[in-house]
Amino acid sequence: MYSVKEAFYTLQGEGAQAGRASVFCRFTGCNLWSGREGDRARSRCTFCDTDFVGIDGQNGGQFLDAAALAAHLTALWQAPDQANVSRYVVFTGGEPLLQLDEALVDAMHAQGFEVAVETNGTLPAPAGIDWICVSPKSDTTLRLTRGHELKLVYPQAGVDPANFAGLDFTHFFLQPMDLNPGAIVSDGDPMAATVGYCLRHPQWRLSLQTHKIAGID
Repeated sequence: MYSVKEAFYTLQGEGAQAGRASVFCRFTGCNLWSGREGDRARSRCTFCDTDFVGIDGQNGGQFLDAAALAAHLTALWQAPDQANVSRYVVFTGGEPLLQLDEALVDAMHAQGFEVAVETNGTLPAPAGIDWICVSPKSDTTLRLTRGHELKLVYPQAGVDPANFAGLDFTHFFLQPMDLNPGAIVSDGDPMAATVGYCLRHPQWRLSLQTHKIAGID
């Protein structure tokens, strides 16, 4: 059974695939934070800006098997099929690799989707994923040290981008810390710090949350 907080059709807002039409599937649960504000300060990820608790979001629910969830997500795709243009689904969370498995990857492929995942990288990934985006968090051990995109929220206390620069990823992004009201961050201006680091270390590119800038859900 899969537990989904929400699912929706939108444009990808971040990283190398920014601007791409996508079905997003946000799974419930995370291995770095319970999602409860009372636990934030003592969690391993203190700055998450996402609600991944429960199954009460838009198009959320529980799905008995991969075929049922794949059919549900396929129904959310709103564009007509075109030659050389693939459907695209992004599994996120919380931590999607607590639930995403090979059966679901195969079921989405059968529906004509490229499959992407946005993960903290602390869990192994099933075979067949087309796009792996890893977003490391402080005080964790990466299990996924290769993929397509490494997207590091910056600055994080105790996290040095140089420690990830030698990993086997195609794209390296720094994304300024979003100063949401509950976040626990270091002092300073995250945008200025991120821009400055990218200027000094051109391997890294700036990633902005363009969906928030554009007012896209």
